[in-house]
Amino acid sequence: MANTQKIANRYVRDFMLNKYLYMMMLPVIAYYLIFHYAPMYGALIAFKEYSPMKGILGSDWVGLKHFSDFFQSYYFWRILKNTIVISLYSLIFEFPAPIILALLINEVRSKSFKRVAQTITYMPYFISLVVICGIITDFTNADGVINRLLMLFGYDGQAMLQKPELFRPIYILSEIWQRIGWESIIYIAALMSIDVEQYEAARMDGASRIKQMFYITLPGIMPTIAIMLILRMGNLLNVGFEKIILLYNPITYETADVISSFVYRKGLLEFGWSYSSAVGLFNSVINLVLLITANYISRKVNKSSLW
Repeated sequence: MANTQKIANRYVRDFMLNKYLYMMMLPVIAYYLIFHYAPMYGALIAFKEYSPMKGILGSDWVGLKHFSDFFQSYYFWRILKNTIVISLYSLIFEFPAPIILALLINEVRSKSFKRVAQTITYMPYFISLVVICGIITDFTNADGVINRLLMLFGYDGQAMLQKPELFRPIYILSEIWQRIGWESIIYIAALMSIDVEQYEAARMDGASRIKQMFYITLPGIMPTIAIMLILRMGNLLNVGFEKIILLYNPITYETADVISSFVYRKGLLEFGWSYSSAVGLFNSVINLVLLITANYISRKVNKSSLW
């Protein structure tokens, strides 16, 4: 009882000392409670035959029926494979891109060139996704800029987004182009925290700039890379459906249809609310397992983790 009272007094004292900081936290806490935790109540419809007339609680309970239907459907392996493949491509090619850009910018000595390079690479991130997809579609059309250039080397000139085998490369390359500059900001900030005396000592020992990069710069930002990798693993299967939907078509469903786009079609276009909720819940559980696993491995290997 005495220990409980001590803990309570300590929290009260800390609140009185930092009451303005706690007040600043209130909007953030309210945001997560209202928009992230409260809607979790709606996950119940994944286990019901939801009817808007009956409501969530009044709808008939069907248990794991929708999960079973999804696992046994023709689309299960296709969309799971597409989601995993696109996510792995993104992890392999898109995740390291901002790290490489940050390292390259860090090696540039001209401050004006750094600013120009950063501005140019940031710009695509602030363009509307609809506009981005419109640009991609126009550039990859049969008479688009990219096709005209490739025709000089013998390409047949067919619209690229009509070819299932080209959808994934186009998606990943456009993701790199759109996000590389923005995502490099956190790594550039991490580079600024590295003690410059380490570089001076390395130069005195005769280390080249390449060796300084591998033995000072990369180890210096490795905790940041580990944290970003853990966060990426937690969203590994959350391939953004907006861009997929804006770029794909029935011809490319074979390689482009992912869990999020499937949920969109089933839930909003075909009004299968319970079925799409079951698919989305399955996706969220897999992401949670990946997040916990990645955090555990990072804590054991790199001594860096979210918790």
